[in-house]
Amino acid sequence: MEQSLVSLERMRTFVRIAERGNLAAVARESGAGQSTITRHLRELEEALGVSLLTRTTRRTALTDEGARYYAHCVQILSLVEQAGQEMRDTRQATAGTVRISCTGALGVLYISRLIYEFQDQNPGIRIEFGLTDERIDLVRDGVDIAIRLGPLSDCAMKLRSLGESQRVLVASPEWLARHGPVRRLEDLRDLEGVRMSRVHGSERLLLQDAEGRDHIVPFHGRLTVDHGLAARDAFLAGRGFGPAHRWLVEDCLRDGRLEQVLPDYTLPAAPLSMLIAPERTNLTRVRLCAEFLAARAREIPGISR
Repeated sequence: MEQSLVSLERMRTFVRIAERGNLAAVARESGAGQSTITRHLRELEEALGVSLLTRTTRRTALTDEGARYYAHCVQILSLVEQAGQEMRDTRQATAGTVRISCTGALGVLYISRLIYEFQDQNPGIRIEFGLTDERIDLVRDGVDIAIRLGPLSDCAMKLRSLGESQRVLVASPEWLARHGPVRRLEDLRDLEGVRMSRVHGSERLLLQDAEGRDHIVPFHGRLTVDHGLAARDAFLAGRGFGPAHRWLVEDCLRDGRLEQVLPDYTLPAAPLSMLIAPERTNLTRVRLCAEFLAARAREIPGISR
């Protein structure tokens, strides 16, 4: 059998002929010449090696082989149409599920609220929101959008920069009162810090002065945590000083529960990025959600473009 001659177009022509029983009627409906309809049928029969129709001067009728082949063609063409319709619906729909993963503390304090607002504007979209500071595999874990802090090396994903997260040194007023004023870098050397685990280089602080010169200060402490909210709580409890993303402590700085340490020195900012699974970028619901989060991320305190 010549498979190249068994095409969806020829199947559709055969099905129309079987249902109408007249080649001329099919030609009129399709806008094709009767010779084209006849050729499609002939090529299909030659490819299959059987006669599909018996022809009289007034009407065509299905052979036994033609009747069986007609049932298969109807099923195949229905599946093709169904698959195409589902893809069109999927690409165009503003309904369905969007799976989002986000760094823990940022997700709790800010991104969750943006998601609530997005759902209020798009009531047909369901959100599955996962919080983790671990690097995830978007494809393996079935995630559409991931929001991450820090350098990323996964070039297989579509990456969109959301800005840079500014960081500051902080401590509680009570802790500063117990340990005396901190006016110089040297004052930090013997003070106890709150460290983050799984952060490369957390055993030292890299600070830049007003003239742009870099300074490295050893950073140590008895308490190490693996979550931003735990670090925030430790600072508030007077367990030590340490670096924090401004969005993590902005409200505490504003109401005086925390104070900035050595405000004349700056810490390196951390990139804030959005990763999107490549095969999901054309889905309307994913695109709408990604654009909404990217636009609103600039409102988060301490995120600079």
